[in-house]
Amino acid sequence: MTGVPIDLGRLRALDPVILSEAHRRHLPEIYRYAYYRTNDSARAEDIAGEVFLQLIEALNAGKGPRQNLRGWLYGTASNLVDGYYRKAVAREVELPNHELMAEDADPSSQAEQLERIHTVQAAFARLTPEQKHVLALRLGNGFTVKETASLLGKRPGAVRALQFRAIHSLRQNLSDGKPSL
Repeated sequence: MTGVPIDLGRLRALDPVILSEAHRRHLPEIYRYAYYRTNDSARAEDIAGEVFLQLIEALNAGKGPRQNLRGWLYGTASNLVDGYYRKAVAREVELPNHELMAEDADPSSQAEQLERIHTVQAAFARLTPEQKHVLALRLGNGFTVKETASLLGKRPGAVRALQFRAIHSLRQNLSDGKPSL
């Protein structure tokens, strides 16, 4: 069943076999996307799980994906990640990433590494939501330009341009030593 597209009619009918297959097939990539965007495995697990809860709720309400399950799942994940950051900014919460820290490093090396992580996270945070979305799909999940374009409903050239601008902005922000608009 791996190469065969998910039957959206059976999905909308809440067929447990199709729901299970959709979950099995798409959960890992939704998790990777959320992890790439948040750098927090627990948060990524929560977001990935919430995506599938929202899928079931939408299907129960007679809504949900009509043409592209994968695109619907990524769109929902993107909205949840964006909501997480909006809430974090409103609460002024620091978004640490201790998972990337080397556990056996000395304290000064850990401090330097933490500073680099925060610099990259701050530079990434300055990107537009669309740029973050493209980078997460392309670099975080390894999708091709064509796959990314299909998921975003854009032309491949627009995806390449968006990715180019995002990487250019990251480079500029990182070379300045501090992220800027």
